[in-house]
Amino acid sequence: MTGDQRPTPPLTGTNPAGKENQVPHPIVDVVLLTMNDRPEEEHASQATLLAQRGVDVRICVVGNGCTPDVVPPGARTVVLAANLGIPGGRNEGARALAELGPPADYLFFLDNDASFPHPDILARLVAEAEKHPEAAYVQPRLTGPDDTTTPRRWVPRLRVGDPGRPGTITSMTEGVVLVRRAVFEQVGGWNERLFLYHEGFDLSWRMWDRGYTGWYAAGIRMHHPLSSPSRHALFHRLSARNRVWVAYRNLPAPLIPPYLLVWTAATTVRAVRGGGARESWQGFREGWAGRHDQDRRPMSWRTVLRLTAAGRPPVL
Repeated sequence: MTGDQRPTPPLTGTNPAGKENQVPHPIVDVVLLTMNDRPEEEHASQATLLAQRGVDVRICVVGNGCTPDVVPPGARTVVLAANLGIPGGRNEGARALAELGPPADYLFFLDNDASFPHPDILARLVAEAEKHPEAAYVQPRLTGPDDTTTPRRWVPRLRVGDPGRPGTITSMTEGVVLVRRAVFEQVGGWNERLFLYHEGFDLSWRMWDRGYTGWYAAGIRMHHPLSSPSRHALFHRLSARNRVWVAYRNLPAPLIPPYLLVWTAATTVRAVRGGGARESWQGFREGWAGRHDQDRRPMSWRTVLRLTAAGRPPVL
């Protein structure tokens, strides 16, 4: 599935004193996807990535159906003949970086229009992961370019009014997340069938079912344009379809109907306000018709209890 690949050595970070490699830095493999549709944002994002210090960064730029136009020096590229979707493209980037040695402990998945406001962000996220060994993934707080505005959809904690409050999380904001590579490989990576939307729910639930948690490092901020997912024409249909598939893949059978009922009610309310009811219903029917094509591995009831104790029962 991969095309052109260029194996290269790691991009080496430096410590604050400028003395290189006195103490080995943690290696972080960073995966970026591109469709060559926003070169200015990509240049800006990659500049902040290359400025990171206190870690050794290895980068893979994946062209989802294209040859990447914007590639930082020393990065590896993967050219995909067709657009595999966001989960599929990210998996290809992770596989390409796994071929480099030595193996990295961490993967970082970065939207190509997200940016690091300070050069110590990756190092601080790794430090948070070291402080929370039970966490399979660490999530920074995502804000707009103003460093303050955080839409509710970007806060991975349910019913928490303050986006600056850290804690254990059960969901994931996929475009800026640090993941332990060993756990990522344990659970099989991103679900490529989803193509777009809700792949973070699927991945986080599978990690929780292996006994891990997630951690929201709210004091560490990253920037992202304040765009709405509904700007994509496929948003309503794929979001609805994937809700069904994620539930069918991961939930014990008795929890699937209440989960879908809660989702249907919430979607109906949103459709009244903002439209998309017909597309959502189309996606629901598509998801239900294709549910048996999914690799069903329902979480244990122990995981259900753990998720509920963490503040997000898996019917919400």
